[in-house]
Amino acid sequence: MDSLTVKLQTIDEKTMFSATARDNPEIIVDYFPPIGSGHGYTSLELFMASFGSCVSSTLLSLLRYRLKKKVDGVAVEVEGTVRDEHPKALQHILLNLNFKSKELSKAEALEVLKVAEEKMCPVWSMIKGNVDVDVNIEISE
Repeated sequence: MDSLTVKLQTIDEKTMFSATARDNPEIIVDYFPPIGSGHGYTSLELFMASFGSCVSSTLLSLLRYRLKKKVDGVAVEVEGTVRDEHPKALQHILLNLNFKSKELSKAEALEVLKVAEEKMCPVWSMIKGNVDVDVNIEISE
């Protein structure tokens, strides 16, 4: 079984943390004022970034290596709707993906999206049944 480690350390008198993993540059995690100083990503923002990058990297891998499609890149926007009640968890995620490719069809993108959701994306697997997810796919040349 593999193991991952992320280290966090408070760096102010409120809720600001320095976070590192492996030999990567630190990222700053904080919360909105007055609880935090607002000088970093919130935990939910980082989670949304994780979800967006997990789904997108899975799709790129499937498209490029399984379907042999030339995909020059993808622009990703993740919008999260936060519940009104505590805990203020995400109740809905809208994932907008804009692939840059001259040879990719929307049907092919939707095909690999299903594989990512059902079998391959670990972050999606963790939220399944807890967070509603909608995905919009666009393709531009």
